[in-house]
Amino acid sequence: MSFAQERRAIEKALDNYRAQLDVIPDEEFTQTPPDGGWSFAEVYSHILQATLASSIALERCTHSNCQPTNKGTTLAGKILLLFGRFPRVDAPAVVNEKMPATKISKEDAKNFIIKCRKRMETILPLVPAANKTSRYKHPRLGMLNAGQWFKFIRIHLQHHLKQLQRVKIKLSAA
Repeated sequence: MSFAQERRAIEKALDNYRAQLDVIPDEEFTQTPPDGGWSFAEVYSHILQATLASSIALERCTHSNCQPTNKGTTLAGKILLLFGRFPRVDAPAVVNEKMPATKISKEDAKNFIIKCRKRMETILPLVPAANKTSRYKHPRLGMLNAGQWFKFIRIHLQHHLKQLQRVKIKLSAA
């Protein structure tokens, strides 16, 4: 996928998250599915916190504000970036500790989306010129450069859109 396609995919995913807030019933937003798992609110909390945190790593790479290194991605990172999708796995414990998924309000989710958009608009123009040896560590994927963080953000946003559909199905079956 080209840089322009990745950028459009990120914008489309954020548009999708925003649009779904208007159709998810208020009483279901914080409801935990009967068989467990995250509520809509927890998915929004996780994905938007993770997007903001990833944008910080991305920005550090674009400004070469991290140690240059020859270390690269882990095997899991190589596979994820090659295929452009996540397997269904739990988030690393370190992520859950740093950014626990909480039941945020729809208003909080809307504000998080606005913050994510603004950060991405600011950082994205810097990505193509970023130094490829300036890398920042992802807890599971290894050392990612700006282009890889950019791609990760897109993959991660799209992954959790699928999770929202699974929550919707679980709640409608209850």
